Amino acid sequence: MAKKSVKLDIGTIYTKGSDGTYFFRYQINGQRKAVSLKTKNQDEAITEAKKLIPVVKGTTLDVISAHVKHARGLASKKKSLLLNLAWDKYSEHPDRATPATVHEQESYKSTFDEFIKFVSNESMEMRDVTPEITDKFAQHLRKTQISVSTHNRKIKRIRKIFQVLSEYRDDNNPFTAKSLMRKDREEQENEVRRLSFTREQEQKLLEVLEDNKHKVMHKPEIKVIYYLGMFTGQRFKDCVLLRWDKVDLNRKRIWVKQFKTGSEVTIPIANKLMDALLEAQAWKRNEYVCPEVADRYRKVDKNGKNTGNTLVNIDALRVIKWIGLKPSVEVPGRKKKVTIYGFHSLRHSFASHCAEAGVPKAAVMSILGTNSEIVDKYYTHIGEEAQEKAIMAITGNFTTVSAQERINKALTIIDSLKSKNKAMLEIEKVLRGN
Repeated sequence: MAKKSVKLDIGTIYTKGSDGTYFFRYQINGQRKAVSLKTKNQDEAITEAKKLIPVVKGTTLDVISAHVKHARGLASKKKSLLLNLAWDKYSEHPDRATPATVHEQESYKSTFDEFIKFVSNESMEMRDVTPEITDKFAQHLRKTQISVSTHNRKIKRIRKIFQVLSEYRDDNNPFTAKSLMRKDREEQENEVRRLSFTREQEQKLLEVLEDNKHKVMHKPEIKVIYYLGMFTGQRFKDCVLLRWDKVDLNRKRIWVKQFKTGSEVTIPIANKLMDALLEAQAWKRNEYVCPEVADRYRKVDKNGKNTGNTLVNIDALRVIKWIGLKPSVEVPGRKKKVTIYGFHSLRHSFASHCAEAGVPKAAVMSILGTNSEIVDKYYTHIGEEAQEKAIMAITGNFTTVSAQERINKALTIIDSLKSKNKAMLEIEKVLRGN
């Protein structure tokens, strides 16, 4: 049950929320203000509020702000920590985030540095950061031409830092407001998205990888990596770092523990992939199927950040450019180009081809990983054939006769013919699947 508010000569003290902390509400130049009194005891709250009444009677907002800040500091029982020293405390805290990659670890620091630079106040403490400041920072990010997902990741990183360092704040985490986050629909007019390869484009990829006029570092291994991506649907890193102990050529099976999710999947080896893997045995020198590319991919800088993955990815994109596709395009309102074709497009293609072929969703998920959003994307798409059936149905032309039934009927007619010309024999072969 909420406690009753108490009206003073100037302003009112009251409680909000379920924790019972008292606040002092007052007006300055027609604007309502409120400040936490840092106590749940009514008598103490009245005493602290009366200390602020002379301040509220001040003549300028600057004087009022300075006195309120001072009064809050006297009432605070929290530790003091300058904002520009907060990272050192956070980076040693046992509750800090522990990202799987050095890149993401560095992103936490760079995002927090970006916030400190925006605040531009060396004397500001952790407890001085208000929701108004964080809102202005979010508005600033909206003007930097970054994607919705990047914007939200930045807010979440700083939110985590403030959560971990809550012992240095009097109020709640100022980065929890929903208004700081952007919504996906803000980019709904942006139709640029990751595309899957068509079967024709996949065939062109295989052709240029066989063509000697196209050059790329460690091309034979790059070719095997493309075969892996095309015929297993696995992510780039999983294909590049595939080990021979995860390949059973006799049983025609590959086992993958996916780096991104930790999911373990097993995949049958397609005939074309089998041929590529048999070729790869010729250069076998360590545990990796593609040893030269794997070594290059795993290179790190002095801080332990992976740098080789970018170099190998550039090589993979070069192959896509050989068939006349642009891997990325410029998008209005974005500072960086948006990728539409990349090695990851093979994963999309895998799901797309399976959906079109009527492969059960569960089977595809057992290969791509049960948490793959790509599967949902393509299995909510009903396919062109189903759409055509819908149009036929509403126009009265829909037939319930299946394709196989129509094939059988055609074969019956052909079998009844006394003589068959060459063309008819070819048609019969097609219908019989020969």
